[in-house]
Amino acid sequence: MSMFFQVVAPMVFVLLWSSAFIAAKFGVAHVEPFTFLGARFALVTAIFTIIALAVKAPWPRSIRSWHNIAVVGLFLHAFYLSSVFVAIHGGMPSGLVALVSGLQPVLTAIAAGLFLGEPPSARQWAGCVTGFAGMVLVLSDQMSIEGVTFIGIGLSVLALLSISFGTLYQKRNAAEMNLLTGNAIMAGTGSLVTLAAAALFESMEIVWAPAFVGAFLWLSIAVSLGAYSLLMLLIKHGQATKVASLFYLVPPTAAVMAYIAFGEEISLLAGLGILVTAGGVALVVLPQRKPA
Repeated sequence: MSMFFQVVAPMVFVLLWSSAFIAAKFGVAHVEPFTFLGARFALVTAIFTIIALAVKAPWPRSIRSWHNIAVVGLFLHAFYLSSVFVAIHGGMPSGLVALVSGLQPVLTAIAAGLFLGEPPSARQWAGCVTGFAGMVLVLSDQMSIEGVTFIGIGLSVLALLSISFGTLYQKRNAAEMNLLTGNAIMAGTGSLVTLAAAALFESMEIVWAPAFVGAFLWLSIAVSLGAYSLLMLLIKHGQATKVASLFYLVPPTAAVMAYIAFGEEISLLAGLGILVTAGGVALVVLPQRKPA
């Protein structure tokens, strides 16, 4: 089981999470962001609920437990993804959004030491800094000041704070939740918030083009069911700093996927950044040899 959480689960999580950016590029051309997310979370809620009822998975027994899981869903589903989608939909360069939200491992490392009693080691700090430097190199070709606004920057910072807080809150207050019922509650929370926002600010029209349907199903099933479930497991069984550092690998992996899917070139600098990022993450996540 330890090999699964150390190697297999992180690799699958990074691949699934990175694929979301590729799928989103296909989908957002046919629907507004809150409508997209609201419909996606509604489908995910239905799937998790049906599976949970079929296998008779336990639901939380206290209002406090329901509240804690809903808070995680509010930050990891509603606030984080809404901030990213709305910022990019409003013209904010995706590379800059990724760069700001990519500070999450550093922020998580600081907060984990303060609030969870998990102070990062010197090697993990070095890995955080190295991983961020590598991510900057990977995203350097996508950096542009065109389209940058105070609102876009604010949404990017909100995404950073939301995913950092949601990760820490889940580790501290909802680590023992059932995977099926917990994800149903989290997705339901995200759906209620994003559908309310869509009703207030958007037309809620969807163009059911093949590209949208494919992206919608992939994001709902593979990413929301697969990636988020793996994230919950990794948070439960791992140190918060180690789990957060995996997000450094998302931009490099997404860059490789974009090269395969869209023919987007990877510069020599970005290629170097991929190697540097991988080295930084390795410093954080690989087991340290304990002194005799």
